[in-house]
Amino acid sequence: MSLTGKVFIITGASKGIGKAIALRAAADGASIVINYLSDSQSATRVVSQIGSDRALAVQADAGTLDGIDKLVGAAVEKFGKIDVVIPNAGTMPMATLDSATEPTFDKVMSLNVKGPLFLVQKSVPHMPTTGGGRVIFISTGLNTATAVSPAYLLYVASKGAVDQLTRLLSKDLAKRNITVNAVAPGPTATDLFFEGKSEQVVRMLQGQSPFNRLGTPEEIAEVVLFLAGEGSRWVSGQVIRANGANMV
Repeated sequence: MSLTGKVFIITGASKGIGKAIALRAAADGASIVINYLSDSQSATRVVSQIGSDRALAVQADAGTLDGIDKLVGAAVEKFGKIDVVIPNAGTMPMATLDSATEPTFDKVMSLNVKGPLFLVQKSVPHMPTTGGGRVIFISTGLNTATAVSPAYLLYVASKGAVDQLTRLLSKDLAKRNITVNAVAPGPTATDLFFEGKSEQVVRMLQGQSPFNRLGTPEEIAEVVLFLAGEGSRWVSGQVIRANGANMV
């Protein structure tokens, strides 16, 4: 699949799933705008792997409108357009109903919901008028899990909103021939996944897949890249579950 000439914006692209998507898209010829919040060294390494002619690192808070404006402006200034928008940056603090606070709620909703929504809004005017644009959200397999800890309350609430953004925006943006989908990973070996988890918990979650392992960022990236390509032009409004048959 050739993505030569396509311009991707990927938030949270200095590591994990975002980095894997960036490198995979670049290998197929795309130019990549790599957003990061604080890890400039990791972002710089991703740019160096791709090449500065086809990659740009932009420090911005992807949960604020100022950050979104900065990111979109930098993308258009360097590459002149945007073809594929992937709001990948996210946060997953553990909080039950008893422990949830307003600041934590606001942080989760800003980065996981507000940022993706307004990134799409600000990017769409710079997407090709001839169509072929792609919006690909990152959801979670926890949205449909029957066994999920109450401590995921805020995270699952935010990703539930992402699923609804996918559904509604797919109808709205069809008039511009832009498809809108989401990928919902199961347990995947990223820094965010391992954060705060004991080895015992990791083994338990790994064992919930009949493949008895975690997914990899590269495997999630392959699904995202399918949705970014021409072969997915009749796929829109869908949440694609990439979870290794982890259906709990």
